[in-house]
Amino acid sequence: MVSTHNRDKPWDTPDIDKWALEEFKPEHNSSGLHFAEESSFMTLFPKYREQYLRGIWSDVTKALDKHFIKCELNLVEGSMTVKTTTKTFDPAIIIKARDLIKLLARSVPFPQAVKILQDDVACDVIKIGNFVANKDRFIKRRQRLVGPNGNTLKALELLTKCYILVQGNTVSAMGPFKGLKEVRRVVEDCMKNIHPIYYIKELMIKQELSKNPELANEDWSRFLPSFKKRNVARKKTSKKKVEKKVYTPFPPAQQPRKIDLQIESGEYFMSKKEKETKKLKEKRSKQEEASEIKRQERAKEFVAPEEEEYENKLVKKDKKEKKSKKSKKRSAETEDEDEQGSRESKKSKH
Repeated sequence: MVSTHNRDKPWDTPDIDKWALEEFKPEHNSSGLHFAEESSFMTLFPKYREQYLRGIWSDVTKALDKHFIKCELNLVEGSMTVKTTTKTFDPAIIIKARDLIKLLARSVPFPQAVKILQDDVACDVIKIGNFVANKDRFIKRRQRLVGPNGNTLKALELLTKCYILVQGNTVSAMGPFKGLKEVRRVVEDCMKNIHPIYYIKELMIKQELSKNPELANEDWSRFLPSFKKRNVARKKTSKKKVEKKVYTPFPPAQQPRKIDLQIESGEYFMSKKEKETKKLKEKRSKQEEASEIKRQERAKEFVAPEEEEYENKLVKKDKKEKKSKKSKKRSAETEDEDEQGSRESKKSKH
């Protein structure tokens, strides 16, 4: 058989936007018949969401009635259910309704969650609970994703054009498919200890490059920053060598009991009053020792430091020489007096 894929297509003109999303209308269902089977989805929600869901459930039913989808809220089981009806004409709307109840269960507010029913909006619920085993480390990395005052999350929302909500062990994201792909990459790598700021810088550069028509068809890798992994040097724990004990078949000597020690010290034979007085004396002696140590520490502050001798360089050398001569004379006189005194003492003895 001759191939037909190279035939001319007169209907395929360049002015047609092949990526445009057209709204699915009832007339597009050519048969006009309802679905052969009923499709339904159920989602459980946590206890703390019960009051909020009860308040907004009337709005949820109104939003889904426009697309002929039936919804139920079961407060006993803690579940939400969506079902198709005989009037439902869009086969994909039940998937959108499933995403709606999933987002409501994950604490996304209703005004934001309703946007999922639009054709150009998709959602992704990213599970982050299994990435880190340590709870404290998990909380730190999750907080790193949010950033100080939520600044990191706001930056990601602006760059990816997605709504992001971090709640518990999941991250809920809503927006275009391209943005959701970036959000998932950033969130998963953040939980693997790669800071989101690296991706924020990369996305900002890509956004600026996309505005330039000259660089539209070029490779952008030369403009993007490349961050190398660094092995941070950690403190090495000193491994102490455990000496092997000599094996002895005999058990160790029995340790003395508390009563035996009291008998040795004589405390066992003391009366109750004597024991109390002994305890008080020991307590006071400890207090006195501690107060003495503190007193000595306080006294150190009042001890005068040793000062260096100050030499006046302006004094003339002559004065210094005169002083040295005077001191020599005095020493000579004292020596003469000592000699005379010793002679007189010898004479008196004779």
